[in-house]
Amino acid sequence: MSIRTLTTRELNRATLARQMLLERAPLTIPEGVERLAGMQSQALSAPYIGLWTRLQTFDRTEMTRLIRERTLVKATLMRATLHLFSAADYVRFRTTIQPALDVSLTAVTGNRDKSGFDPAVVLEEGRAFLAETPRTFADITAQFSARYPTADIGSIRYMLRTQIPLVVVPDGGAWAYPGNPKFTLAETWLAQPIPQAPTLRELVLRYLAAFGPATVSDAQTWSGLSKLKEVFEALRPELVTYKEAGGRAEYFDLPNQPIPDADTPAPVRFLPEFDNLLLSHAKRTRIISDQYRDRIFGSGNLRISATILVDGFVAGLWTVESAKKAAALVIAPFVPLAPADRDALTEEGERLIRMIDPEAKMHEVRWKDV
Repeated sequence: MSIRTLTTRELNRATLARQMLLERAPLTIPEGVERLAGMQSQALSAPYIGLWTRLQTFDRTEMTRLIRERTLVKATLMRATLHLFSAADYVRFRTTIQPALDVSLTAVTGNRDKSGFDPAVVLEEGRAFLAETPRTFADITAQFSARYPTADIGSIRYMLRTQIPLVVVPDGGAWAYPGNPKFTLAETWLAQPIPQAPTLRELVLRYLAAFGPATVSDAQTWSGLSKLKEVFEALRPELVTYKEAGGRAEYFDLPNQPIPDADTPAPVRFLPEFDNLLLSHAKRTRIISDQYRDRIFGSGNLRISATILVDGFVAGLWTVESAKKAAALVIAPFVPLAPADRDALTEEGERLIRMIDPEAKMHEVRWKDV
């Protein structure tokens, strides 16, 4: 039996369907977060905007309540970056992601001088310090600078962040979390232990459900884990495979998942900063043309810009400008857009800016044309 070949547009439509971007989904907020296998959360507003653009019904106040009630948690996970997860998924996958956190620790601190402290002792002390009360990184710096005046404190901070399961404590801010976050022990916050058995098989299946069809390298890019080929091979009898049109890549997918036609209409959408749709494949042409990559990732400040999707692909950037009691959503397309697309983006943008800044007296959408 011949293996089906997938074009870039077919990959695009399939991924958009999994990401709830072809059609908004009738899911609850926790169901939406779990469907996406977690959401990048380095920008405070990002998970709110990411769910608003994907769910049929989204209530910002409800999401904040779920965070404060600990149904959703923010923690360092995939690629050693901050993500929002359901509490259940965080507990389920935290140990599985630990090898990626170990690699990140080595990459960040490997060449630094560690002669000023014993890692095992510092981890024990750090756990006790964080168990007392939630702590900021400034608190950690002050504590361990006094304890180990000759040590590289940056290495200590990063070690505590990646080696101890920690969650960010919400506050009363506009986006549930503060700009200067406090961390506490995950087991204390969630009142349950973190299982020590890894769940790699389930993690891969959840990844494919959210981002498939995908290659082994894609899953490794998303998770930060390496050597996932063995997991995919063990799962092969349960999966379907496709070939890359004009290339050699092998795509894996869950069975019975639709591959929408390449010409399936894709509505305009707004993606927040750091959206995982832009970060979860080794080859990103299914969503971003190579000619635009530097405009999204090349700012030099480690930020991933907020983007617009037109016909399913990244077609420009957007920002918010606030002055006094006015809030404007500013759209900057990469190329001139068709009038119908401009009208659709303006209409969608007007709804989005009201969600982002409900207290503003004036809301508008402005265009920063090519």
